[in-house]
Amino acid sequence: MQDFQNYILGSWGKGEGIETNLYNAINGDALGGVSSAGIDYKAVLDYGRKVGGPALRKMTFQERGRMLKALAFYLLERKSSYYKISSWTGATKIDSWIDIEGGIGNLFANASLRKQFPDLPYYVDGVAAPLSKEGTFIGHHIMVPKEGVAIHINAFNFPIWGMLEKIAVNLMAGVPAIVKPSEYTCYLTEVMVKDIIASKILPEGSLQLVCGLGRGIIDHVDERDTVTFTGSAATGKVLKGLPHITEKSVSFNLEADSLNASILGMHATPDTEEFNLFVKECVKEITIKAGQKCTAVRRIIVPENLIDEVQSAISAKLEKIKIGDPSIEGVRMGALASRLQVERVKESVLTLEQTQKIVSGDIENFDVEGADKKLGAFFSPILFRNDDPFNKVACHDIEAFGPVSTIMPYKDIGDAIELAKMGKGSLVSSIVTPNNQEARDYVVGAASMHGRILVLNKDCAKESTGHGSPMPLLTHGGPGRAGGGEEMGGKRGVLHYLQRTAIQGHPSTITAITEQFQIGAAMPEANPHVFRKHFEELVVGETVFTHKHTVTDADIVNFANVSGDNFYAHMDATSLDGTIFEQRVAHGYFILSKAAGLFVDPKKGPVLLNYGLDDARFIKPVYPGATIGVRFTVKEKMDQEKRSDEDIAKGIVRFLVDVYDETGETVALATILTMVKKLDQTK
Repeated sequence: MQDFQNYILGSWGKGEGIETNLYNAINGDALGGVSSAGIDYKAVLDYGRKVGGPALRKMTFQERGRMLKALAFYLLERKSSYYKISSWTGATKIDSWIDIEGGIGNLFANASLRKQFPDLPYYVDGVAAPLSKEGTFIGHHIMVPKEGVAIHINAFNFPIWGMLEKIAVNLMAGVPAIVKPSEYTCYLTEVMVKDIIASKILPEGSLQLVCGLGRGIIDHVDERDTVTFTGSAATGKVLKGLPHITEKSVSFNLEADSLNASILGMHATPDTEEFNLFVKECVKEITIKAGQKCTAVRRIIVPENLIDEVQSAISAKLEKIKIGDPSIEGVRMGALASRLQVERVKESVLTLEQTQKIVSGDIENFDVEGADKKLGAFFSPILFRNDDPFNKVACHDIEAFGPVSTIMPYKDIGDAIELAKMGKGSLVSSIVTPNNQEARDYVVGAASMHGRILVLNKDCAKESTGHGSPMPLLTHGGPGRAGGGEEMGGKRGVLHYLQRTAIQGHPSTITAITEQFQIGAAMPEANPHVFRKHFEELVVGETVFTHKHTVTDADIVNFANVSGDNFYAHMDATSLDGTIFEQRVAHGYFILSKAAGLFVDPKKGPVLLNYGLDDARFIKPVYPGATIGVRFTVKEKMDQEKRSDEDIAKGIVRFLVDVYDETGETVALATILTMVKKLDQTK
C-alpha cells in the first residue's frame, strides 16, 4: 500500500490525511489512500500562470508540436508499466490499449497539427479584410494564447486518455494545465505524470496534478482560465453555474455522459454484412471498459420487423462473454472501476426494470473467472427490451453507466430519428446501413442533436474506429444532455485556448505584426535575388521585380502544342461570340509558367526545390500584345526540424507570385512553396 501524491508548485507531495481509500477493482485489495486536503489552489493557479504560461508562450507552434512529439515517443517506450497498473482499474488488455495507446495517439495527432500553424507563438487567422478605398487601411485577426491555466476535471473511466486528449490541445496552444483525475483511478494517471515530469520535456509549471477530491480547485479561476469537466451532467451543470464562473465569463467546457444511440438501417437485413456488423458493434460497446464509456451505446434502435432477430443475436454473443480477471485467458470483460460504481449501476438498472424487461443478463447471478465477485467490482452485461419507447421513456432519461443497453423498435427512419433525439442530446450516434440514401436521411435528420455520427457499412468496416471512439482530429462533445461543449477537433480544439483579436492598420504594420506579407505593404527590392539567399537571410516582404515579356500568338500556339490544351478560347477566335473574351486569350497556366521563367534565378543556390502551388487565381484575361511582369515577394517563413544529423537543415518559404500587365493591374496570383537551405546546418 502507498499514499498517492499530487504534483503541484514544482514538487511531489501528499495531501493532509486520507480523503479516499483506493482498491483493486478485480480482487478488492487495498492500494492506498489519496488526499488533496490542504492544497493552496490560489498558489497552484498562480504558479501555472506565472511559471508555465510564460515558458509555453515563448515557444512557437512548431516548437510546441515537436515537444508533444518527443513526449509521445517517450511515453510509448514506457507503455508496458502502464498496462500492469491499468489492470487494477478492472480493464482488459484491449480496454487498456484504448486508454494508454489511444491517449498517446492524441499527442502524436496534435503534434502533427504544427504543419497547419505558423512558425510563431501566435496564430494568424484567416485573410486580411480591405477597409479602405486606397488600400492603406486593412484589418486582420490574430489569436494569442490565453494567459491563464486549463483545469481539467476528468472522469474515472479513462485515467490516461482523459488527461492526454486534453493537455495535448492546451499545450499545443501554449497554455499550462492542472489535471484533476477521478480519485478512484488517479493512481494510473499519477504513474504517467511521474514519467512526464521526469522526462523534463515539458517546461516547468506547464503540468500540475491533483489526485484527491480537489475541493476548491476552481474557486480561484478568473477570466484568463479555462475549465473542462468530464463526468455526470448533473455535477457538470452545478459547476458550470457557479456564480464566479458566470460573473467572470470563465470558459467552461462540459462533456457529459449521454444516452447514445445506434440505429440498424431498414436495408441492413439479416442477409447483409451490415446486420452482423451492427450486432458485433453493439456487443463491443456494451462490454468494452465494462460499458463505462461516455460514448457507449445505451439505446439500440432497430426496425420493428427485425427486433426479435437482433435481440437473439446480441443476447447469444453477450451470454458467451467471460467476465473476470483480465489476466486470465479468454476473459473478455473486466470489472467496473469500484464497488461504489457497482451500486450506482445496480440502482439505475432496478429503476429501468420498472418500465422495461431484461432479456439478457442477471444483476445477481453470473459467473466470474479467476476472482471473487463479492470482492471485485463485477457486473453482468444487461440487455433490456422496450417495445413502447415513445411512451415508456425512462430509457431516454436514465443512464446506467456500465454494461447496460436497451433495444427498441422503430417503424421508419423518421421514427428512428425521433427516438435518437429523445436522448436530449448525445455525444455520438451511429447508423449501420448499406444504403447511402438511408444514411443521408438519418444524418441530416439527427445531426442537430448529436456531436458525432458514425455511418458504418461493409466498405469502411475494416478500418472503422467504431461507434465509441472519439478521434483527436474530430470534435468531441455534443448538445443538450451531452453538455453543449466541444473539444479536440484537430486545429479547432487548439483555437479554443486562443483569444481571437481583430487588428487594424496599414498593410506594412499588419505585415510586421503577423510576419505574413499583406497586399499593399512595403516591398523593398531584394538584393541579391531571393533565390541566392539562405532561409535565415530572407525577410518577409522583400521582392524581386522581374524583367517583362510581351505575350504573342506564337506563345499561345506553342503552349497548346506542349500542354495539349486546345480549349476554344485559346485556339479558335471564331468561337468567341457570347463569351467574356474579346479575342483569343493566353492560357492561365502559360501565364504562371512564364512567370516562373521570369522570377527563377537558375543558378544552383540555397533553394532546394519547389514543392507546391497554393491559391492560384487567374484574375484578368491576357491577350496577345499584353506585356506581363512579376512581383515575387517573400510571403511567409516556417522553420522545419532536422529529422537526423545527416538531414539538411532547411525551412519552408512561401512566395507570393503577383503577375501584372502593362497597366499595372494584376492578371494572376499564386503562392509557391519552396524548401530553402539554412546557412547554419547545425539547427
